Amino acid sequence: MKYVIRSLKYYCYLLLLLVVIILALVLTGFVEADLSKMFVNGYDSLWQIAIIMLIFAVIYPRFGFSRRTAHLYGSPEELRPDIVRTMENLGYKLESEQGGTYAFRRRSGLSRALKMWEDRITIAPSGAGLEVEGLTRDLARVVSGLEATRGEGV
Repeated sequence: MKYVIRSLKYYCYLLLLLVVIILALVLTGFVEADLSKMFVNGYDSLWQIAIIMLIFAVIYPRFGFSRRTAHLYGSPEELRPDIVRTMENLGYKLESEQGGTYAFRRRSGLSRALKMWEDRITIAPSGAGLEVEGLTRDLARVVSGLEATRGEGV
């Protein structure tokens, strides 16, 4: 279900971005305001563009969100201060904590909005260290920050 919601959010985001770009082009006078003259196929181009964006929106969550392992060892209680400090230094705040699993959100409202409120980073203990889940582009920074904190990374 989370995958479908992310796809729908991304689809709406892409459509909104298209509308903003078209409005900017019309308002600056680069294109005429008539859709039949704006696109090669006229009004047929709208549903073609919508289908292409739908395909991208369906594919994006598969690559945009992932899991990585941070190689830190110890009990969640021992690691908690280092995890919270590192995440705060990276611009996140602790949202919830349950049984050694931590959920963090971006502190900045603007940053959260630009990521369509899909900014949650979840950190859970695993056999190989800590399992970190969230936006793929943020995970490299978070994992390297966590591993550098204790100097125990592999």
